[in-house]
Amino acid sequence: MTAPTLFEPERPAATTAAGPRPEPFVIALPAGLFLLNSNQRLNRHDRHRYVKALRDAAREAVTECPSLMDALAAAQPGPLFPRAHILGVLHPASGRRADPANWYPSFKSATDGLVDAGLFEDDDHTRVLGPDMRLGRVVRGGQIVLVVRGLEPGEDPLGYRAVGR
Repeated sequence: MTAPTLFEPERPAATTAAGPRPEPFVIALPAGLFLLNSNQRLNRHDRHRYVKALRDAAREAVTECPSLMDALAAAQPGPLFPRAHILGVLHPASGRRADPANWYPSFKSATDGLVDAGLFEDDDHTRVLGPDMRLGRVVRGGQIVLVVRGLEPGEDPLGYRAVGR
């Protein structure tokens, strides 16, 4: 029996809840990458190798998206997003129970890859909200997907005043 998912990648709740908004960019990393989670105990060399692979995969996924590359070119010389919200979707390799927040190290590495690609100047709290991690459907080998949407100054994408800046 597979675990139910609370997220439909075709219509993410964060992009439909508050009415019309700019379309988000969906950045899917390749399925089957080794995903880091908070419960693993790896030596520093292996951890560095996996972080680099996830970071590079995210940067490469950006370069393989023509609409994102066009938007990046139009935004030059600065970053594409002054502020953005990231919804991170974990597509687990199996239908067992999962806690998407445990995969934060993978989402952090992928977000750093988005900075490397030029989407953000940095991924600090003044520029990036999230990644808000959710569970998606089962994908063979496991996968993470980042849904990135630009924010207007002061916009609170989730409707929580404590989050908006």
